[in-house]
Amino acid sequence: MSENPQNPENPQDPRKPENSGSPEIEREPGSVGTPDGAGKPDGAGASESAGEPARGGAPGEPEESTDSVHDTTADHDVRVPVTPAAPAPEQSGRRRLAAAFWPPRASRAQLIVALLLFVLGLGLAIQVSSTSDNSALRGARQEDLVRILDELDDRTQRLEDEKSRLEKQRTELESSSDQAEEARKQTQEKEQQLGILAGTVAAEGPGITLTVGDPSGAVESDMLLDAIQELRAAGAEAIQVNGVRVVADSYFTGGGDDMRIDGTKVTAPYVFKVIGKPEDLEPALNIPGGVVQTLEKEQATATVERSAKIIVDALRPAKRPDYAQSSS
Repeated sequence: MSENPQNPENPQDPRKPENSGSPEIEREPGSVGTPDGAGKPDGAGASESAGEPARGGAPGEPEESTDSVHDTTADHDVRVPVTPAAPAPEQSGRRRLAAAFWPPRASRAQLIVALLLFVLGLGLAIQVSSTSDNSALRGARQEDLVRILDELDDRTQRLEDEKSRLEKQRTELESSSDQAEEARKQTQEKEQQLGILAGTVAAEGPGITLTVGDPSGAVESDMLLDAIQELRAAGAEAIQVNGVRVVADSYFTGGGDDMRIDGTKVTAPYVFKVIGKPEDLEPALNIPGGVVQTLEKEQATATVERSAKIIVDALRPAKRPDYAQSSS
């Protein structure tokens, strides 16, 4: 054990305070200026107090140090031995991939972009779904498309004719000196037109005659109903089948030997007398996949003849409504 000499003549020593009666004690590594026994290994302070005399005497006397090691708090860092950690087990590719995606690490901007992309994709999916569901013409055949186009053209022309007629009536009413008489005249004409549509008035005019033969009894009521619908779509204004007037509320039942129209039994051949524009009625029946081809597939015969004058004289009784009344 050596004593640390004091050098009062060395003013450059930073560890020696000026005018100090006792020199600074140089401590062992790990003591770091703590009281006796603190920072030492277990049992160091106890052994010193039990078996060794207490260091330091009267005030002003220097204390002895067991080591001549420099103060580590001023010159050196405390070096504590570190036990090397055990190497982490090598992860598989699947675990590394899972660790990269979970837990998710996303910023606010990334979340906003993901939300916008989700909304955009949802809108596109809804639009595509609605377009594919509502497009009834997507799977139609070429002949069906041609027929639909022809029917649309015919309806457009009929609407234009109706518009011209109504404008003519308005002009006549406005320019007539006796507007009451003109209004009465137009009312009578309207009554005749409505009577023709309702089947309560006989009618005549250009049209066609459709004759359907059924030698094998394969014609069903729905085939005749399809023919009626095709003729109405082509502009038929009055229809009569085997002496039965066909109107808006007519119905077909049965088939073969028990075909009925509005409860009235009819037998083959079925003769359709139709008043309308022949140039529109005949092509509507003869288009590819139309009424004529459908009947021929069922081993039935269908012939169409144009005529400048067709008479539809089968009448239906006028029914008086039970609840509806005129508002004029």
